[in-house]
Amino acid sequence: MVNTTFQVQGMTCGHCVSAVSVEVGGIAGVRDVQVDLATGQVTVSSEQPLDVQLVRAAVDEAGYDLVDA
Repeated sequence: MVNTTFQVQGMTCGHCVSAVSVEVGGIAGVRDVQVDLATGQVTVSSEQPLDVQLVRAAVDEAGYDLVDA
Protein backbone atom coordinates (compact mmCIF):
# COMPACT_ATOMS: atom_id res chain seq x y z
CA MET A 1 0.00 0.00 0.00
CA VAL A 2 1.25 3.46 -0.92
CA ASN A 3 0.18 6.58 1.03
CA THR A 4 0.49 9.91 -0.75
CA THR A 5 -0.48 13.33 0.60
CA PHE A 6 -1.70 16.09 -1.67
CA GLN A 7 -2.53 19.72 -0.90
CA VAL A 8 -5.95 20.86 -2.10
CA GLN A 9 -7.05 24.47 -2.17
CA GLY A 10 -10.57 25.84 -1.85
CA MET A 11 -12.27 23.36 0.49
CA THR A 12 -14.37 25.08 3.16
CA CYS A 13 -16.94 22.59 4.47
CA GLY A 14 -18.06 19.00 4.86
CA HIS A 15 -19.58 18.98 1.37
CA CYS A 16 -16.17 19.93 -0.03
CA VAL A 17 -14.57 17.02 1.84
CA SER A 18 -17.21 14.64 0.51
CA ALA A 19 -16.86 15.83 -3.08
CA VAL A 20 -13.08 15.44 -3.07
CA SER A 21 -13.28 12.06 -1.32
CA VAL A 22 -15.74 10.68 -3.87
CA GLU A 23 -13.85 11.93 -6.93
CA VAL A 24 -10.37 10.89 -5.75
CA GLY A 25 -11.78 7.63 -4.38
CA GLY A 26 -13.02 6.81 -7.88
CA ILE A 27 -9.48 6.57 -9.28
CA ALA A 28 -8.54 2.97 -10.09
CA GLY A 29 -6.43 1.43 -7.33
CA VAL A 30 -7.39 3.92 -4.62
CA ARG A 31 -8.33 2.13 -1.40
CA ASP A 32 -8.87 5.04 1.02
CA VAL A 33 -9.06 8.84 1.02
CA GLN A 34 -8.64 10.91 4.18
CA VAL A 35 -9.27 14.67 3.99
CA ASP A 36 -8.13 17.15 6.64
CA LEU A 37 -10.34 20.17 6.03
CA ALA A 38 -8.36 22.44 8.37
CA THR A 39 -5.06 21.95 6.51
CA GLY A 40 -6.36 21.07 3.04
CA GLN A 41 -4.33 17.88 3.05
CA VAL A 42 -5.72 14.85 1.25
CA THR A 43 -4.02 11.54 2.04
CA VAL A 44 -4.65 8.79 -0.47
CA SER A 45 -3.92 5.10 0.10
CA SER A 46 -3.49 3.20 -3.15
CA GLU A 47 -2.20 -0.10 -4.45
CA GLN A 48 0.51 1.65 -6.49
CA PRO A 49 1.88 5.19 -6.81
CA LEU A 50 -0.74 7.43 -8.42
CA ASP A 51 -0.40 9.49 -11.57
CA VAL A 52 -0.59 13.08 -10.28
CA GLN A 53 -2.51 14.11 -13.40
CA LEU A 54 -5.29 11.65 -12.51
CA VAL A 55 -5.48 13.11 -9.01
CA ARG A 56 -5.44 16.66 -10.43
CA ALA A 57 -8.31 15.79 -12.80
CA ALA A 58 -10.36 14.25 -9.97
CA VAL A 59 -9.82 17.24 -7.68
CA ASP A 60 -10.69 19.57 -10.58
CA GLU A 61 -13.87 17.58 -11.27
CA ALA A 62 -14.83 18.06 -7.60
CA GLY A 63 -14.39 21.83 -8.10
CA TYR A 64 -11.11 22.44 -6.28
CA ASP A 65 -7.44 22.98 -7.06
CA LEU A 66 -4.52 20.65 -6.48
CA VAL A 67 -1.58 22.74 -5.26
CA ASP A 68 1.71 21.98 -6.98
CA ALA A 69 4.40 20.67 -4.64
